[in-house]
Amino acid sequence: MTNLRTLIIAPLLVPVFAIAGCGEVAVTEQSPPPQDMFFDALSSHCGKAYSGQLVSEDQADADFADAEMVMHVRECSSGRIAIPFHVKIDGEWDRSRTWLITRDVELTEDGGSRTTAITLKHDHRHQDGEPDAVTFYGGTTAEQGTAGAQSFPVDEFSVAMFEREGLTASVTNVWTVEVDHTDSADATFAYQLQRTKDGGAPEDRFFRVEFDLTQEVEAPPAAWGWE
Repeated sequence: MTNLRTLIIAPLLVPVFAIAGCGEVAVTEQSPPPQDMFFDALSSHCGKAYSGQLVSEDQADADFADAEMVMHVRECSSGRIAIPFHVKIDGEWDRSRTWLITRDVELTEDGGSRTTAITLKHDHRHQDGEPDAVTFYGGTTAEQGTAGAQSFPVDEFSVAMFEREGLTASVTNVWTVEVDHTDSADATFAYQLQRTKDGGAPEDRFFRVEFDLTQEVEAPPAAWGWE
C-alpha cells in the first residue's frame, strides 16, 4: 500500500506586487486557478474517512437509500488521489469501488506549475481483487470549473467500453465531484452522476451521495484489490 503523503500546495492567496505612483508599492492578491484550489481542498482530507448517504431519489438506487456509506481519502500524491467508496447493503460491506482523481500539470514561466485538467476514473474490483468487466471508466474536465466543484464528461475510452458491454445508456454520463477544504465550516463532499434526455440519454438519470466532512469516522479496511 502506498504511504499517505499529504500534498502541500502554494498558499491560496499569492501576493502580486506592482509599482504604484509616488514611489509606493501596491500589493494585490490573486487566487490560483480553480483546479489547483480544488485539488488542494481534496488533498486537505488525506487519510481521513467520512460517512455519507444517498440524497437522490431515482428508483434504480433503492438499495442505496438506507445504506451505510463511508468514503476514505486513502492515498494521496502530487498527481493522484485514491478514494475508496464503501457501501453496506443487507449487512455486507461492498468494497468494490475506488474513485481515482488525477491531474495534469504544466510548468509556468515563473518556475511554478498549474493544473491544466483533472480526470476522474472508477476502479471496480471483485472481492478477489480482479478487475470487473466494467472498470476504469470516467472522464476529464472540459472546463476550469470552480474551486469547489469539477465536472467530468464521459471520455471516448468509456464510451467504447459501455457500448461493448451493452451499457449504451451510459454513453452521455457526466460525473461531478464537489468538495470543501477541511478548514471550511459545514464542509461537505458530494459525488454525482447525471445524464439527461436533452444530452442524448434515453431517459434522465441522477445519482448523488453526500458526506459530512466535519466529523471523521474510523477508517475502513482497504478496498478490494488495494490491500
